[in-house]
Amino acid sequence: MWPSFLPEAMNSISAWLLMNAALMLIALGLDHLLGEPRRFHPLVGFGHLVMWLEPRCRRIELLPLSVRGQLAWLLAVLPIVLFTASLLVLLSFNSWLWGIASSFSLYLTLGGNSLLAHAEAIRQPLQAGDINRARNAVAMIVSRNSEQMDEQAITSAAVESVLENGNDAVFAPLFWFALFGAPGAVLLRLANTLDAMWGYRNERYLVFGRFAAKADDALGFIPARICALTYAAQGNTRKALHSWRTQAKQCASPNGGVVMTAGAGALQVTVGGAAVYFGVRKEKPFMGAGPFADWRAITGANRLVQRGSWGLCLHWFVFCLLNYLV
Repeated sequence: MWPSFLPEAMNSISAWLLMNAALMLIALGLDHLLGEPRRFHPLVGFGHLVMWLEPRCRRIELLPLSVRGQLAWLLAVLPIVLFTASLLVLLSFNSWLWGIASSFSLYLTLGGNSLLAHAEAIRQPLQAGDINRARNAVAMIVSRNSEQMDEQAITSAAVESVLENGNDAVFAPLFWFALFGAPGAVLLRLANTLDAMWGYRNERYLVFGRFAAKADDALGFIPARICALTYAAQGNTRKALHSWRTQAKQCASPNGGVVMTAGAGALQVTVGGAAVYFGVRKEKPFMGAGPFADWRAITGANRLVQRGSWGLCLHWFVFCLLNYLV
């Protein structure tokens, strides 16, 4: 039995799982219909908090720089996760209020609609042959320099971004919500945001941001492999698994490499190659199998994320329902 502060209807593991599975579908529907809030998004406020917190933690010279980074991460993340958990405890007297708060919290951690919209904004000018507009659009979702990108580089950046962020913005929040409810999804999303802000391997963040990068890698490890299997199941599974097995270890990110190689293999296209980050040219490994990706692969990547997330949640819901009924 679950603790007494949980709604009575969820006082069993099977009921808890079924409720969470239903709330996952509701949150996915909200993200599909509404997208991310255009005003007053909590992550924007979190970003301001992080920018305020970082210099203050850096000034604690009694601590090693790596410890200051860990402290900053804990001060940024834990209060919000604990607040989310406390709010749900306060609302647990009513299953409806608890469910609304949980599903809305998960919705705020999802970024699938926004990701696919940004990718579509790249695909359309590419298809029309408008390279300049495609460069401007791809600059909105990647950190690499886009001024000199050709069509191949733009396409590769877009496909890689959709495949990798499909895990970060959709699959990983859903996974942690399925295990621990809204606090789990919030924890994942905040950790992922801190990795995007502090996880750079440069002079400023190599030490200070190391914990943020490792925490994101740890939280994304299992979801990334579930995401990769979901991608593989929707396309050429043999090529997806082969690409994953032979190419992922060449990638810098232990999770990004898994989903990008599997996704590109499932689509039977190749992505990767040289890219310029903050003025520094990096030779990224080629990922996938087949001809180099064109604008059609962006549509394919979008489908892997959208259909994969819906299919996975629906299968999970049916599994939980059957388990509850039995």
